[in-house]
Amino acid sequence: MSRSFDSRPRPPAVLVFAGLDPSNGAGLGADLEAIRAGGGWALSVPTALTVQDTHDVARVVPVDPGYLLEAALRISADVPVAAVKVGLLSSLGTLEALLSFLDLHPGLPLVVDPVFKAGGGSELSGQALIAACRRRLLPRATITTPNRCELARLAGEYDDDVSRAMALCAEGPAVLVTGTDPLPGETAGETIEHVLHRAGSFPLRWQWPRLPGRYHGSGCTLASRLAVALATGESLERACEIAQRFTWDALAASHALGGGQRLPERWPARRAP
Repeated sequence: MSRSFDSRPRPPAVLVFAGLDPSNGAGLGADLEAIRAGGGWALSVPTALTVQDTHDVARVVPVDPGYLLEAALRISADVPVAAVKVGLLSSLGTLEALLSFLDLHPGLPLVVDPVFKAGGGSELSGQALIAACRRRLLPRATITTPNRCELARLAGEYDDDVSRAMALCAEGPAVLVTGTDPLPGETAGETIEHVLHRAGSFPLRWQWPRLPGRYHGSGCTLASRLAVALATGESLERACEIAQRFTWDALAASHALGGGQRLPERWPARRAP
């Protein structure tokens, strides 16, 4: 006798607010793959449509804030949400709609990936939106995952990574600073260091060999895999470890489908042995 469909364990649902990338290297496509590979189910609410390829973003079209809030409320009323992941927010209106949703769903694990610039270099967020995200969104987050350049833009009043990260921690979230991208004027080394900062705790550091090439969607992959780990009950430290390993493996197995950045392979079964 076959087992009833209803007796199977249900994957935890992670509600994702992010932009749509036609390459699926980043944005909602990346989130869906990383969450599903981690045993979760992605509920996707687009914050923006983009015109882009593997080289860069040509145009960003914000979605209507009313649609964003309506879509999020409708799906979350039907499917229980175990965690929330936030990526690109391309307007103050979409931020306001997101905050309205969070007001109605307090206490959920919230992972914020502060997407301010495309991998090809195009600006995606103005300073007013960055300031509003720091002031109104980050204090609600469980953890935020900026690279070093994003960290400097969020807390530019400080002079070093530790001071910047601890300033954000003092406002609420843990901060996982990813070291893939060097700051302007710095040279990329052979080793990448990611550092987890938490208020009242010593930093935790992980080092990874730097892979050759340039990659599209590494930050989305990391944040989404971290979100589903939290949704399944992992500790913050363990979730960070899982997300880093998953992301490094996805980049190591990436594909050069276009002429620009490589696209991560997030399906474990399809990775080369």
